[in-house]
Amino acid sequence: MKHDKVLRAAIIVPTYNGGTVWKACAGAIRQACTVMPQVSGVQVVDSSSIDDTVIVARASGFAVQMIDPRDFDHAGTRNRACDALDESTDIVIFLTQDAILAGSDSLTALIRAFDDPNVAVAYGRQLPHADANPIAAHARSFNYRERSYVSDRNSGHAMGLKAVFTSNSFAAYRLSVFKDLSGFPEKSILSEDMYFAAKAVMAGHKVAYVADATVMHSHNYTPLEEFRRYFDIGVFHHDEAWIAKEFGGAGGEGKRFLISEFRYLLARAPAWIPRACVHNFFKILGYKLGKSYTKLPLRLRSGFSMHRKYWDNRQ
Repeated sequence: MKHDKVLRAAIIVPTYNGGTVWKACAGAIRQACTVMPQVSGVQVVDSSSIDDTVIVARASGFAVQMIDPRDFDHAGTRNRACDALDESTDIVIFLTQDAILAGSDSLTALIRAFDDPNVAVAYGRQLPHADANPIAAHARSFNYRERSYVSDRNSGHAMGLKAVFTSNSFAAYRLSVFKDLSGFPEKSILSEDMYFAAKAVMAGHKVAYVADATVMHSHNYTPLEEFRRYFDIGVFHHDEAWIAKEFGGAGGEGKRFLISEFRYLLARAPAWIPRACVHNFFKILGYKLGKSYTKLPLRLRSGFSMHRKYWDNRQ
């Protein structure tokens, strides 16, 4: 009688001064692992926190690697953590320190996506934190729908960039494919997850969105923070223009977002509509400036960016 192989998984969480939300995150991971023996361990990569982040991690039974905060890189730090994984690991799961597993079965649901041998990347549904404002709550409901899907090379025509969307706040990767495709791009300003998903899809693999795998994760950004975040997104889309060329641009999705947000706020929190207009103005401005960042002096690039360290030693 043939038995399917049980996939072995490891969890990697980069941390830095995680505070109260990290305690909740660590507790949820610990609880989920008790019902999922396939998880071989949890590796925390900490950028020399000065609060109790490391104490919480060790008390939870997690392995901890300390690094200099100047050495942290969204892509490179995760790549190196993957390189150190045991050879028996089939799936690597990434979480951020502020993404709290919403159920003890979320890990199980995410890993189940890899029952399809063609799935290289799977990511879960993000729900708003309890303190999320209406703008943040809508962003989660728009970007993370209730229905799961699987996308492949042929999905770009209908889905555009959504075909290769994923989020390392809660995502899993088939480690063999991850290594075959050389992992994340080193020194990426952000969206290293989308970059890899696009490379995987172009290589014939699939991306799975698993709506049953849920985490609590949202941000109440200020308009200035939105500007800086979208400036960086614009930089990414400028530098990796091949993704939009292969799968379509973000314009159509942006228009759908604006319409959806207006309807959402009109029905639930109409007083927030003016604030949303301000946010969206700064998002669009930031994105357009980011897409044209090569025309800006380095001082402005760094000043506009949410990830200022990225611009160190760049011309």
